[in-house]
Amino acid sequence: MPKKITDPAEIRPWAALWTLVLGFFMILIDTTIVSVANPTIMQSLNTDMTATLWATSAYLLAYAVPLLITGRLGDRFGPRRVYLIGLTVFALSSLACGLSPTIEALVVARVFQGFGAALMTPQTMAIITRIFAPRERGQAMAVWGITAGVATLVGPILGGFLIDAVSWEWIFFINVPVAIVGFVLALKYVPRLETHANRLDWLGVVLSAVGMFLVVFGIQEGENFNWGQIWGPISVWLLIGVGFVVLGLFVWWQHVQKGQPLLPLRIFRDRNFSVGTSTIVTVGFAVTSMSMPLMFFFQLVRGLTPTQSALMMVPMAVISAGLARPIGILIDRGDPRRIATVGLLLVAGGMLLYFALLGPNTPVLLLLIPSAILGVANACMWGPLSAITTFNLPMDLAGAGSGVYNTSRQVGAVLGSASITALMASRISAELGAGDAASMAGGQLPEPLREGFALAMGQSLLLPVAVIAVGAALTLLFAPRPPRTGPVRVTAPPVSSAE
Repeated sequence: MPKKITDPAEIRPWAALWTLVLGFFMILIDTTIVSVANPTIMQSLNTDMTATLWATSAYLLAYAVPLLITGRLGDRFGPRRVYLIGLTVFALSSLACGLSPTIEALVVARVFQGFGAALMTPQTMAIITRIFAPRERGQAMAVWGITAGVATLVGPILGGFLIDAVSWEWIFFINVPVAIVGFVLALKYVPRLETHANRLDWLGVVLSAVGMFLVVFGIQEGENFNWGQIWGPISVWLLIGVGFVVLGLFVWWQHVQKGQPLLPLRIFRDRNFSVGTSTIVTVGFAVTSMSMPLMFFFQLVRGLTPTQSALMMVPMAVISAGLARPIGILIDRGDPRRIATVGLLLVAGGMLLYFALLGPNTPVLLLLIPSAILGVANACMWGPLSAITTFNLPMDLAGAGSGVYNTSRQVGAVLGSASITALMASRISAELGAGDAASMAGGQLPEPLREGFALAMGQSLLLPVAVIAVGAALTLLFAPRPPRTGPVRVTAPPVSSAE
C-alpha cells in the first residue's frame, strides 16, 4: 500500500533544504578529500601510484555514469526514498573504505560509495525544485549551488587535518556519523512527494550507462595511457568515439520509442534549461581545472604543505558561503541572468589575476586577493545558474532535469581534469625542458626551476579562463523569467501512485 504523501501545508522547505545540503556536502567532499591522502594510502597499503589513483577514478566513474538514470529513479520511486537508499549505501561503503586491508578492496568500496552518491545527488536538486515555489527558489538554489563550490575546497583541508590528527582511514569513517545524522534528519524533514508511474526504459538505461562509461573512462584515464593504446587494438580515442556513438544511439532511441523515455527530450524545449545545462559544463570544467595548477604552484614553488595550500582557498570558501543568502534574495527579486553572467566573468577575472601574480617572489598575502574575487564569483554563479535553469522545469521531470544538469557538471569536471593535466605537462616541458621536467620530485623545487614552473602553471590557467568565458557568453542567451504571478502552492501534476 503506498505511503501517504506529505501535506504541502506541513512541508518545512528550509529544514528540508539544510538536511539535503548536509548529505550533498558530504558526497562532494569525497570527490576531493582523497587527493591529499593518496601518498599515505599508497604507503599504508603497500601499493603503487597507478593503483592508488584508481581509488579516486573509481569513485568519479561510479558517481558520474549513473546520474541520468538515478535522476529518473527519483521521479519513478520518489526522491526521498531514493535519497535515503543512496545515503545508506554511501555510509556502509564509507565504512568499508576505512576498513579496507588492500588497495583492491578500497577501489571496490569506492565504486559503491560513488554509486551511493549518484543515487543521492539528483534527488537533492529535484526536491528543492518541487518544494520551493519558482519565485522563492532562488535563495534555496543559491545555498545548494554554493555547497557544490565550497565542498570541493573544504575536502583537501579536512583531509589534511584528519590525516595529521588521526589516520587516513578517518577521511572515510567520518562519513558514518554524518550519514546517520543526515538519515534521521531526512526522515523527519524531507517530505514524501508524489511519484510518477513511469515504466523504466531498460534499453535507455543500458545505452546511457555504456555510453557514459566509455566516454568518461576514456577522458578520465586518457593521460595514464598517453592517449594511445589501452589493450590490443583498443585505444583511448576508439573508446571515446564508440562512447559517443552509443550516446547518439541513446538519444535516437529516446526520440523514436513509443513508451516513456529515460530522458524525455521535451525537457530541452525549455530554452533556459538547455542554455543552463550547456553553461554548467563550462563551470565544471573551469572550477576543476583551475585548482590543480594552483596546488602545484603553492607546494612546489612556494613550499607550502598540502593543508597550507588548501587554506589559500579559504577566502573563496568563506565569501561564497557568506554571500549565498544575499545573492539568493537578489535572484528571487530580480533577474538572475545578469548575476550569472557577472559571476562567470568574475571567475575569469580571478584566474587572470592569478596568472599575473603567480611567481616565486609574490607575497603570499597578495595571492589571497584572487581567491576573494573567486569567492564573490562563486556566489554569483552557482545559485543563479541552477535557479534560472530549473525555473520552468515541470514537476514530473524534476528528477530527469536534475540528472541531466548534474551529469553535465560532472562531465565538465572530467574534461577539465584531463585537459589541464595534459596542458600542464606540455607547458612544464616547454618552460623547463624535458630533462628538468622529468627530474622533478616531491617537495619544493630547486630555486633555478621555480620561475619556469610558476610561468607554466600560470599559462595553464589560461585554459579554464577561455572555457569560462565561453560559459559567460552562453548566459547571454538566457530568456527572461516570466513575471511574478503570485504565491505558488507546492503541488505536482496528477499521478497514479505515491511514495
